[in-house]
Amino acid sequence: MASNQKVAFVGLGVMGYPMAGHLKKAGHDVTVYNRTAAKAEAWAKEHGGKAAKSPAAAAAGCDVVFACVGNDDDLRSVVYGDNGILAGMKKGAIFVDHTTASADVAREVEAKAKAAGIGFLDAPVSGGQAGAVNGKLTVMVGGDAQTFAKAEPVIAVYARAVTHLGGAGAGQLAKMVNQICIAGLVQGLAEGLNFAVRAGLDGKKVVDTISKGAAQSWQMENRASTMLEDKFDFGFAVDWMRKDLGICLNEARRNGARLPVASLVDQLYAQIQQRGGGRWDTSSLLRLLTKA
Repeated sequence: MASNQKVAFVGLGVMGYPMAGHLKKAGHDVTVYNRTAAKAEAWAKEHGGKAAKSPAAAAAGCDVVFACVGNDDDLRSVVYGDNGILAGMKKGAIFVDHTTASADVAREVEAKAKAAGIGFLDAPVSGGQAGAVNGKLTVMVGGDAQTFAKAEPVIAVYARAVTHLGGAGAGQLAKMVNQICIAGLVQGLAEGLNFAVRAGLDGKKVVDTISKGAAQSWQMENRASTMLEDKFDFGFAVDWMRKDLGICLNEARRNGARLPVASLVDQLYAQIQQRGGGRWDTSSLLRLLTKA
């Protein structure tokens, strides 16, 4: 697709706001919608795009419409109905959903979109707020291969990797794998750091050393230092991770996969929520070990 496509972005949270900004900087004609209208107006003022009063109005006449909202129900609330995204889209356009949601809702929306002559891709992302701001997200995509080929150049403006993984729902399933892996990594890192400190080691020196070996991970590189400083008031919230792990566990019950570590970490995050840490970063698992 050329760089002068007419696009819309629905949902201007910590991820959507900068993602929509990258689309505008790339030369696209961007209209945004957000449930809190003031945020859409602020985005339009900052980036020079337009703010719409409904998802349907934002989507009207667009070649590609993006969404990034909270969960399955949030997605349905902006997709369906007279004021929804599908009601505003033209035939032949493409709807790309970046929400981390269930594979079921991805297949549901894909069927509704297909019936209306609209292409659909489920395309959850990984990389956090920093990845969105820096345009270096990893995007996992499910949907029709030809639809993906048309949309991929537009998605790529805020991504370092955009990968087609299969039919509708495949992107969401891949994001589940991502979250399952992260859950185990963060708990392992929390246990390792707590062990190091209790053993009388300099935690930062230990991390500097082992991060150059087989234990290295994104979590270690980006979270170990703040964990050791007992700082958690930032980043990907525990509330969001529990939502994601709930999706993973529901899917696992259906496909028969065993998730003993992910189940345990989900319970540990529930304890953090009980301590009032629902908005803390997911690396706050360390708190359960240091401040029992």
